[in-house]
Amino acid sequence: MLVDDFGREVSGVRVSLTDRCNFDCVYCHNEGLGDTRGPMDAQDHEMGTDDVVRFLEVAREFDVEAVKFTGGEPMLRQDLEEIIRRTPDAMEVSMTTNGTFLPGRAPELKAAGLERVNVSQDALDADDFAAVTKTGAYEQVVEGVEAALEAGLAPVKLNMVVFEATAGYIPQMVDHVAANDGLQLQLIEYMPELVGNPDWAVDIDRVHGWLEEQADRVERRDMHDRRRYYVSPDGEEVAGPDVEPEGETAASGEGMVEIVDPVENEEFCANCERVRVTHDGKLKGCLNRGDDHRPMGEMTKPEIRETFRETVANRVPYYGEYLVEEDGEWVLNEKYVKKPATADD
Repeated sequence: MLVDDFGREVSGVRVSLTDRCNFDCVYCHNEGLGDTRGPMDAQDHEMGTDDVVRFLEVAREFDVEAVKFTGGEPMLRQDLEEIIRRTPDAMEVSMTTNGTFLPGRAPELKAAGLERVNVSQDALDADDFAAVTKTGAYEQVVEGVEAALEAGLAPVKLNMVVFEATAGYIPQMVDHVAANDGLQLQLIEYMPELVGNPDWAVDIDRVHGWLEEQADRVERRDMHDRRRYYVSPDGEEVAGPDVEPEGETAASGEGMVEIVDPVENEEFCANCERVRVTHDGKLKGCLNRGDDHRPMGEMTKPEIRETFRETVANRVPYYGEYLVEEDGEWVLNEKYVKKPATADD
């Protein structure tokens, strides 16, 4: 297993299969690439089936244990089942999706080897959902979650980006996962340094504080030092963090809620074990970095191996060291900025 200069083993990869998406979510950063989404038809610049599989075979040579397929919307790839089927057996396979294509395909994905899915669902009301995603596909997403559960892809983790427009929906979402076996909730901190609109951000510590008050128990995961809150609603009306009560009554059962909070979080980065692959075949050592995208050439195995090693060797700490805040702006630490060569060099 490859280890970077900060002692972090690389045990997982996230592979973007496409930058195409049938949603237009207001918070999208497209795996750190920005709003690069193109036409809905397959594009020549996307990695081919064999390219993806070849990369995964090399990743497994380096003892990578898990792959998560992302996008854009990965289910726009008609070869997704084949890619999953050809993924090395020893690798755990999961996927992040908006869920609209899961009805009808979930059983085949499960049979191919998919183990888990994250489904993006930011609200439990169709109008609220449409305001965030710019689609009218709420019912399709709900059907997709049900199809995933029926196919045995449990637990299904619901991804909810927490920002100004969605913070008030948190209590409902917590009650929802507590009331439905097989569902979990992942609250993802909004990242203004990738998306812009810093005024949309909310204080994620207040969300942590509210969940600590609700939770029966709290766990910490090694990966990213994430906290997991196990909540058993008691039937009383629940108010969210700094929002008015929605009047929703809690259901019986226990819901697992996890917060992904990378912004200015040095512990998060200190425990990061992932590298990423862009849809057009470039390796990057960090979601937030845009200066280290390394092409894998023609994606032969020797080229992939060399680029993988270089990418891991080039990883840097992020918040608080690689990227620092000055006067409200995020800037690169001078020690990581490559200076132009001079005649004296």
